[in-house]
Amino acid sequence: MTLRHLGHSTLKISAIGLGCMGMSQSYGPGDEEESAKTLHRALELGINFFDTAAVYGNGANETLIGRHLGAHRQEIVLATKCGLHAARVGFPSGLDGSPAGIKTSCDESLSRLGTDVIDLFYLHRVDPKTPIEASVGAMADLVRAGKVRYLGLSEASPTTIRRAHAVHPISALQSEYSLWWREPEQTVLPVCRELGITFVPFSPLGRGFLSGRVTTPRAFGDDDFRKGLPRFQGENFEKNLSLVEQLDAFAAKKRATPSQVALAWILAKGEDLVPIPGTKRRTYLESNAAAVEIALSAADIQTLETLFAPEAVAGDRYSAQMAQWVDRS
Repeated sequence: MTLRHLGHSTLKISAIGLGCMGMSQSYGPGDEEESAKTLHRALELGINFFDTAAVYGNGANETLIGRHLGAHRQEIVLATKCGLHAARVGFPSGLDGSPAGIKTSCDESLSRLGTDVIDLFYLHRVDPKTPIEASVGAMADLVRAGKVRYLGLSEASPTTIRRAHAVHPISALQSEYSLWWREPEQTVLPVCRELGITFVPFSPLGRGFLSGRVTTPRAFGDDDFRKGLPRFQGENFEKNLSLVEQLDAFAAKKRATPSQVALAWILAKGEDLVPIPGTKRRTYLESNAAAVEIALSAADIQTLETLFAPEAVAGDRYSAQMAQWVDRS
């Protein structure tokens, strides 16, 4: 596994990280035994960048990470998030970017993770009720207190990123980015590069859709939140499926999987991008990690970007409720 530099830090992080949310929510029932084996297999593969959040499983995901990676704390870069709440597991219900809320959330995360410092602490969503300067100011206080090492934002707008970075250096911006969601290329990615901020794409496999394993929305269980996302519904699903079928054909020529090609495309976009595909199974983890070995030519990249031109993808990426929490300021 190759390493990349985390912006405004002394840390080196694996070029592909591990998103841990699905171990506790959103994509069907959890399996702690397999999740634990997946976490340890990630270490064996050289993955050292692990991503969780206070809201994942309403705290259960942080507890899981702390329980199974605690003995390896000095080997890993641990990222978690604050500022997003859920009424029930997997269903966000509100934002709290207040200084008091951020500091309380940090202390609770430290306890669940079983550590005395968080390497990368994100504001999960920008709270419109609280000026970003106040939120980041509170996070900076946590850095000065030694509870947090570096700061990040998630789903923040270019203007918000600039305002936040003026208060305290922002090391990472986490936002959705993949072949089928390329808006960041025109919005936040240029700002991140200007300011030296690492860009961390979440859902780099389109919430599993780009893997080619999702062939019908009827396969989703009642607790799978993809059922409520427009891109996975009706005619949108069928149109998008045709794109994935073409990706599958492209990948076959490369003797790779669609997931590996989708990740290799992100890695090829720049050394300042570190995708965090999520999985709770070792077999998918191993496949994803192997994407670092795939080299795409300029012609390959052009072919993929033509296939997944933004206008070719059908449907919004979020439901109306979730879209309201994406910062557009």
